[in-house]
Amino acid sequence: MRTARLKNLEDQVVVITGASSGIGLTTAREAARRGARLVLAARNEQALEQITDEIRELGGEAVYVKADVGSEDDVREISRVALERFGTFDTWINNAGASIYGRLSEVATEDHRRLFETNFWGVVYGSLEAAKHLRNRGGAIINIGSTLSDRSIPMQGMYCASKHAVKGFTDALRMELTEEGAPVSVTLVKPSGIDTPYPLHAKNYMDEEPSLPAPVYAPDVVAETILNCAEHPKRDVFVGAGGKFLSALGQHAPRLTDRIMEATIIRQQKSGRPPRDRDGLHSPSFGLQERGEYEGHVAESALYTKASLHPFVTGSLAVGAGLLTAAALRQARDGRGRSRSWWHSR
Repeated sequence: MRTARLKNLEDQVVVITGASSGIGLTTAREAARRGARLVLAARNEQALEQITDEIRELGGEAVYVKADVGSEDDVREISRVALERFGTFDTWINNAGASIYGRLSEVATEDHRRLFETNFWGVVYGSLEAAKHLRNRGGAIINIGSTLSDRSIPMQGMYCASKHAVKGFTDALRMELTEEGAPVSVTLVKPSGIDTPYPLHAKNYMDEEPSLPAPVYAPDVVAETILNCAEHPKRDVFVGAGGKFLSALGQHAPRLTDRIMEATIIRQQKSGRPPRDRDGLHSPSFGLQERGEYEGHVAESALYTKASLHPFVTGSLAVGAGLLTAAALRQARDGRGRSRSWWHSR
């Protein structure tokens, strides 16, 4: 078995789908700043042209491809342009995605199918195209899943289903490439709620403008995570402790988690503002906007994610937690303390 040896970012050619807004746009700008050469893909050609010009004006190298990742031919064209322009690519980031807000029973079947074409089949087409090129020379495939790859919530049911499917596909692809000895790192990045135009691009069946359930993080945190995985092989990474907590709670106390979701999450996904007539599901929406319109607190960093990306820090945190636990147990045995639930100490 050959281990994936990933290049420094400044020596890489990086493909990014969904590069015209949100996480993709933030990642593209940061990758360019770090010296990567870029192949940017999205449906919004005007936005792609502008971001490509911006990168070139700042001394970077970039090329764009107007592409709908739900089309296998369009995804092949992304690869063709990358090879024609740069002769290779080293990291392929499957980021393009869309959502639908509404009850499953109220959403049109054609919308359900369209969402899967983008969120699932776009990842499949991109991953297999990337693997075809990388399996002999090495590199990274980075698929953007979600906290909702592990735990579903109401009102975005088909989005959750698509992200569950992305996780299953990514895990299977990783095992197959590893078994055949391909030096390819396959990573699933699982963001929590991120302050991007994601709710504004979604197809909305609700009677209010969509919003995001807390906690919400900045897109820069996801971009930093993605680019770390482009240089350092990772299996999967949660972006934000909130997502990790939700996943763990759903695994260990599924019915309790259901009840919490039923009682809180539907309301949290409604902004209180009248709905606007937007639909980025079937056609390109506006671009060149990294942030959305989330009105609550947005975390600009994620200590949990930083720790998970850096083993030394993770080990230090684990040792510290172990020492604190041991001290608490000693105190309890000595009779100088009393048992307290974690939420009572906050």
